[in-house]
Amino acid sequence: MPAGASGLSRPEGGPAATARHAVTAEEVARRAGVSQSAVSRAFTPGASVAPRTREKVLAAARELGYRPNAMARTLITNRSRIIGVVMAYLDNMIYPDVLEKLAAGLQRRGYQMLLFTGFKDRHSDPVFEQVMQYRVDGLLLASTTLSSDLSDECTAAGVPVVMFNRMTEHPLCSSVTSDNRNGGRQIAEFLVAGGHRRFAYIAGAAISSTNRDREAGFREGLSRHGFSQIGYAEGNLELGDTRTAARGLFAADEPPDAVFVGSDHMALAVMEVARHEFGLRVPEDVSIVGYDDVGAADWPSFSLTSFSLPVEPMVDAAVELMMEQIESSSILSHHRVVPGCLAVRGSARLPGGPVRDRDGTLIWAPGGME
Repeated sequence: MPAGASGLSRPEGGPAATARHAVTAEEVARRAGVSQSAVSRAFTPGASVAPRTREKVLAAARELGYRPNAMARTLITNRSRIIGVVMAYLDNMIYPDVLEKLAAGLQRRGYQMLLFTGFKDRHSDPVFEQVMQYRVDGLLLASTTLSSDLSDECTAAGVPVVMFNRMTEHPLCSSVTSDNRNGGRQIAEFLVAGGHRRFAYIAGAAISSTNRDREAGFREGLSRHGFSQIGYAEGNLELGDTRTAARGLFAADEPPDAVFVGSDHMALAVMEVARHEFGLRVPEDVSIVGYDDVGAADWPSFSLTSFSLPVEPMVDAAVELMMEQIESSSILSHHRVVPGCLAVRGSARLPGGPVRDRDGTLIWAPGGME
């Protein structure tokens, strides 16, 4: 049948305009006048390819309507270039920042992030049957815990696991944390130096290593000064539970005059209960200190004193650990502890010293503790 006899006009243009034609890398190579391997390198982030060659390949790809097939590349290289990220919750304001920096760090290495949600109060194993269907090259667990069974399964499958802001005792899983124990000690020293005598701690996820270390450091710091009895309640990283915990502490016969709260988003809720339900002045009647130093901590209405979670160096360390294990094809245990500092603001009484300015933020810097 002659062209156009069917009454339908044929679209003009090259292969990109023909009906459902799947353009191949070989066609792009011919159009650009380069080798097929040069086409592959041009579409591989971080691969070595001359700028002029890349420009020719991309121009040819645009003309032909070519898009590389990531799934086909996975079959050839046996790598998906996808890192599964399991996160238990996003209501803590620090974790959107973590995700943004993590996605950027992985993309610079030619990897994409695939986000899964877990559980804040128990192991996140149920999601991993789904995760493994995507043939991820590695797993990064943030704000959640890891069972020994899952650790063993990942090790057997050759999938490296890095814990972020959590520790694990499994010999073949890596972790990156802030110096939680030292952070808790610094907060204790700061509050004692501010003249406080009745202390309380409101826990986050009580089962997490992060919470245990922060609490242990806080108790150790107070014990050095003879304070062994402190109030205790669990906020469970839930705003409702945190408000209930705060009410119980402030309604006691001898309420605390200093409260360390295991995370900032809970600390802000404690501050609201203290002010608006009990009429307490912060910090004149009670000092409140958080942990993470989220963006809202610096808002004038909160001005929350908080131990700063060093997000950027922690993310950099986590990406580096993951890449090292993927590229070496060996799973080894590495643990990185990143130091932070106590940002001093208006929610806690200022001690006589030593507080100093660092890039516009006051920090608590006692000798031997910074």
